[in-house]
Amino acid sequence: MIRYMGKNGAILGVFALVCTALIAVTFYATKDTIALAREKQLLSVLNELVPESAHDNPLHTDCIIVQPDPLLGERAQRVFRARDAGNSVALIVETTAPDGYSGNIELVVAIDTNQTVLGARVVEHKETPGLGDKIDLRISDWVLSFTGVSYSEQTEGRWQVKKDGGQFDQFTGATITPRAVINAVKNTLIYVNKHQAQLYTSASNCNGQMANMEPADE
Repeated sequence: MIRYMGKNGAILGVFALVCTALIAVTFYATKDTIALAREKQLLSVLNELVPESAHDNPLHTDCIIVQPDPLLGERAQRVFRARDAGNSVALIVETTAPDGYSGNIELVVAIDTNQTVLGARVVEHKETPGLGDKIDLRISDWVLSFTGVSYSEQTEGRWQVKKDGGQFDQFTGATITPRAVINAVKNTLIYVNKHQAQLYTSASNCNGQMANMEPADE
């Protein structure tokens, strides 16, 4: 009996090792493809937030990497610059909401030179389907409520869900998620307010996949 159990245990051990190896091989074989797909999706979002009619420069190459900052999250982020005839039009900033219900929520926020949000989009999240996933434009138009909104110390109180006295709707049964996104968009506005001149004038230094991509044909 003991010998039989030992044999089955060995078989299960080998099976587990084989499965782990297959998962690892699959991950390494597909990670570049997945990363490229994410970049293509992001490029589409950039052109949605600041349409081609509003700028004449390629957003995917006019880009800088900024160092980690508590206002944008714990990692370096990219900032894309929109210009028209050499004049600054808008910044599109990658940012992270670290306090989502199910973990980090990755966003991009477009802000014009008057410190007004042109639009915000969630590009990656793990929020609960049917509840927190309403931050995703494919599920709900809630994220459009940031368009045209600005921030100042005088309007600080508005940057909350209505349940807390602010101007943004919450989700039934999922207040944590919209709170996290609202706070991330607000913090992005604060960051841009502090660094706007530098963000527009710094030399482009994004050398990743997106810098080598061409916009998709319409």
